Amino acid sequence: MTIHEFGRDNPKTIVLIHPSLVMWDYFEYVIPFLEKRFHLVIPALPGYDREVRSDFTSIEKVAAELADWLAAHGCGRVSCIYGCSMGGSVVIRFLADGRIPVDSAVIDGGITPYQLPWIVTRFIALKDFLMILLGKLGGIRILEKAFSTDEYSEEDLRYAADVLKMTSARTIWRTFDSCNNYGMPDPVRISCRHIEYWVTEKEQKARKPDIVYVKKYIPQTRLRLIRNVGHGGMAVLHPEAFSERLEKLTEAAAG
Repeated sequence: MTIHEFGRDNPKTIVLIHPSLVMWDYFEYVIPFLEKRFHLVIPALPGYDREVRSDFTSIEKVAAELADWLAAHGCGRVSCIYGCSMGGSVVIRFLADGRIPVDSAVIDGGITPYQLPWIVTRFIALKDFLMILLGKLGGIRILEKAFSTDEYSEEDLRYAADVLKMTSARTIWRTFDSCNNYGMPDPVRISCRHIEYWVTEKEQKARKPDIVYVKKYIPQTRLRLIRNVGHGGMAVLHPEAFSERLEKLTEAAAG
């Protein structure tokens, strides 16, 4: 897992964790707004890393490896950790592990462990796997239909198609299987008090089970409705507003 850093001399650290089927440069439009004030730590997750060719491992292993890296590089405290979709799953597990103190966190459409029978989760993972595999084979034409809820440019869709070409079938399977079924401590104890779960108005129905889980197991979390954008669209389509939201959250946690 390659770690990319910006604004290293700044005292406060923000960790940004990308969703599946994109790479770390998903945050390229956000970096200029935040690197002047914060030390940005942006991992390229296994399976989505051009510099180290590998397959995705699991949510648990990624969260542990990230904590190892932060501890080894003098980041003993994190001002804010943000993760979208798969990245949100990593945030949840990272917070639950509790190895690195975190002042604030954002779970943006994050996927929580399914509270369903094992066999049902197998069918769901298989459906998701086949859908993305179809996108991998079909390229930009399939992606134009899949991402029709947001105004992505042809360049953005071509980027997504290129990432899919790079991504192995094993990584795609492990991504969905792990996001749907990663383990959590029992009981769940998360000390971070300033947590937000972002859900866009276009994905409220799809994220309903995740919101139920968060309300039950991480009750200090505040639900934030994001309007006029689809799943994972804030960082790419509205980077300035995205950065302002993170800055306000870090200020509230510090105050």
